[in-house]
Amino acid sequence: MKTYFTCLLSLCLSASYGQARTDAYLTKLFQKNQHPIFQEVIRHPDQYRLQIIYTQINRDKANRPTCTNYYFRVDSTEYFNPASTVKLPLALLSLEKLNRLNRPQVNKFTAMQFDSAYNGQTKEWQDNSAPNGYPSVAHLIRKAFLVSENDPYSRMYEFVGQGEINRSLHAKGYPDTRITHRFVRMTPDQNRHTNPVRFIGEDGQMIYSQPAAYNEDPFDARRIDTLGRGYIVGKDSLVRQPFDFTGRNKLPLETLQQILQSVMFPASVPETQRFALKPDDYAFIRQYLSQYPGETNYPKYDAVQYYDSYVKFFFMDSLHHSLPAGVRVFNKVGWAYGFLTDASYVVDFENKVEYMLTATAYVNRDGILNDDRYEYESIGHPFMYQLGQTIYQHELTRKRTHTPDLSPFLISYEKRRNDNRPVIKNVDN
Repeated sequence: MKTYFTCLLSLCLSASYGQARTDAYLTKLFQKNQHPIFQEVIRHPDQYRLQIIYTQINRDKANRPTCTNYYFRVDSTEYFNPASTVKLPLALLSLEKLNRLNRPQVNKFTAMQFDSAYNGQTKEWQDNSAPNGYPSVAHLIRKAFLVSENDPYSRMYEFVGQGEINRSLHAKGYPDTRITHRFVRMTPDQNRHTNPVRFIGEDGQMIYSQPAAYNEDPFDARRIDTLGRGYIVGKDSLVRQPFDFTGRNKLPLETLQQILQSVMFPASVPETQRFALKPDDYAFIRQYLSQYPGETNYPKYDAVQYYDSYVKFFFMDSLHHSLPAGVRVFNKVGWAYGFLTDASYVVDFENKVEYMLTATAYVNRDGILNDDRYEYESIGHPFMYQLGQTIYQHELTRKRTHTPDLSPFLISYEKRRNDNRPVIKNVDN
């Protein structure tokens, strides 16, 4: 039986572009949590460049969801650094590209190898953390989602290509996005060049080869995005002027939320804004957005260092390393330059609760970028946890006309096997 969705989310996407929007509903709700760190950020939202989107989801008797967004200081024109949240659209575009190639022997599990063809590029022919010892789109996505490794993002960037990434996102109705660089030190020119890539069979023979690419498309730099009062160059050289983000990645909060929504409720967004994914692609993406590192066999991450809530900001602080029983969070986080960002779809199977929560906050008291003196632990993470708990506790008591059937989001997760392979620690993320 076909399932139909009706959602207000897509109607709201462009409603607040260019102007800050705050709904009284959230302002009143936030008054209920008097935790001092939470109130410090809520009462000084400009200082913390705070933006929040809370999405209520209500089902009708046929289990069709209607979604309503509530905003707190959401403004698409105010820049925040998206950091690792860009790994979500890159994963979707990588799968979409594979589907567009339409080659039966080339899929997300097919072994691939990255060559180099331009200054600054690096090769990657093997990956010992993968089941078959080779990179693949599937394995890149696992690593990018489970603990937010950086190298897989750069490899997906190279596979899709800078020009195709931006043209695809703009064509889907996300015009204010900007993906310009890998997560390694490279010049703008080097980032316009992407590596040759090949897919190989089990016998090591090449199945498909993609040549090196160059993006000739210009980026729109009319809006200047600067931040801070200074930044560090090298080890300790201070430049006393704002840091320029104009050429850096950009992903407005509403766009990030809409992309996650397109994964969890694809029929709820206009067809033009969906990614061309197959049913098993959706299942794969949802599994690794919500699976814990300690449940995963490949890569075999250290489950102590990479605990259950490691990339679940709304359920993680210094005291909370696991989620409540019955709760799964399908999300993508990012942290860099003092920004903490999380886009989440939360499901509580025991209490029949579901909602979305997306937020970003900036914790950099001294205003200096690149000095690694950000208040992530003292303010950022405690605030995100308190925000998450404020919404979660509200949802636990919020009355619903119809109890949702959440079984479509039940996933059979992996179970970590006992073997002699060493665990992976201290990845670059």
